[in-house]
Amino acid sequence: MALVLAVDLGTTATKVVAVDAQARVVASTERGYPMRTSGSEATHDPRQVLNAALDALAELASDDVRAIALTGAMHSIMGLDASLNPVTESLSWADNRAVEQTERLRGTEEGRELHQLTGAPIHSFTPLMKLAWFHENGVRAAKWCEIKDFVHLHLTGELLNEHSSGSGTGLMNINTLQWHEPSLEFAGVTADQLPPLVEPTHSTPLVAEIPGLRKGIPVIIGGGDGPLGNLGVGAATPGAGAVSLGTSGALRVAQQGPGVDEEGRTFSYAIAEGLWVRGGAISNGGVVAQWAAETFNIPVGDLLDQAAAVDSDGLVALPYLLGERAPWWDPTAHAALLGLRREHTPQQITKALVEGVCQQLALVLDAVPQVDSLRITGGAFRAPIWAQTLANTLGMPLHLTEDAGGSAVGAALLAWRALDEIPSLTVDLVRPTRTITPDEDAIVRYAKARPFVARAYRALEELYSEGTGPRT
Repeated sequence: MALVLAVDLGTTATKVVAVDAQARVVASTERGYPMRTSGSEATHDPRQVLNAALDALAELASDDVRAIALTGAMHSIMGLDASLNPVTESLSWADNRAVEQTERLRGTEEGRELHQLTGAPIHSFTPLMKLAWFHENGVRAAKWCEIKDFVHLHLTGELLNEHSSGSGTGLMNINTLQWHEPSLEFAGVTADQLPPLVEPTHSTPLVAEIPGLRKGIPVIIGGGDGPLGNLGVGAATPGAGAVSLGTSGALRVAQQGPGVDEEGRTFSYAIAEGLWVRGGAISNGGVVAQWAAETFNIPVGDLLDQAAAVDSDGLVALPYLLGERAPWWDPTAHAALLGLRREHTPQQITKALVEGVCQQLALVLDAVPQVDSLRITGGAFRAPIWAQTLANTLGMPLHLTEDAGGSAVGAALLAWRALDEIPSLTVDLVRPTRTITPDEDAIVRYAKARPFVARAYRALEELYSEGTGPRT
């Protein structure tokens, strides 16, 4: 059986998945590693990530492997010396050290123009802001790249980036598909310090020694985990959307060509071959339920089951425990409970937090022009409250796909496309397992409440920027 090995470079582990040409996962393995956190910093040791990928590839290696394909968490950045050895750690998307640089640009005319032209929001997670932080703090490197670029370098000998991951950097013009000079100036780098940009289906021969794999098989450079997540769940046709919900979440809708909304509420990231996604990631998903479970000392599964049966009774949550991304792109945001009274129970507070997360995703959906269908995936949906509340809030049926490979399956499909084994990237090989239908009365209720959520955030926005308030 012909297989592709898809490598998904995640935040806490690298997963390698063996996928056939029908998008079926035949085998998988993963290798964990720590994300080092200190204050606002969140980094990885690049060589740990590389070794995890090489080790996992060796475990699934066989004569059946036709190609390797790459994907991974977007928005990382690391420095290399002239010999292409690391001189910094790899900064994760979760690294928030560049808040000061972000706040100087956020809301300005220059910031709005950069967002429109690069497709990436003005937020501290982007490599644009992290490079500006490095520049202002005297950190220099001969080359800058993402962690996936570093792994590709060691598999093929070629340092390259591609339009999918590149569209998440804030450094690439989504119209020309080239590095964007005004972004480079803001970041304090030059185009020759960044890898050349290629198509996500670009193929380079394997040169690394990996036991069990033939040298010379194609290594498909792949793309970012977000847009390839759409591809992996069969939501790459224009108008098809995907929602992923784990600790955090995202809603992305496929479209032909790039573009963000005029208000800058969304991002625009490339899949490949002219297909893009528009949407937004939210920083707070299942983490709000975990926080409630720890706070109220109730097992999270029990608490969510209990919360499903109650009404939040006028309580509105802004669930920004970890700041917030879409649609506000505000790393300074903090969580708030509005309308809290003495008689509110842990279950009602939890229900309000779940509703708050779902309303945040609905605010993202409101910023996307065409949405014909939505597929959902992610660990949070193991608790029924999440899928039903989300269907009610988004006002659409949701088609659940089991999370068998997600972005890794998307990367494998890019490889099968590059090998000319599938006719296009819009071929739907993934079948949902069930459909969650919204309640009509609940649709109306949540739609009426959503403007209040937006007004509440706007009212608190100025206070967020001043910090968490005086300490006594």
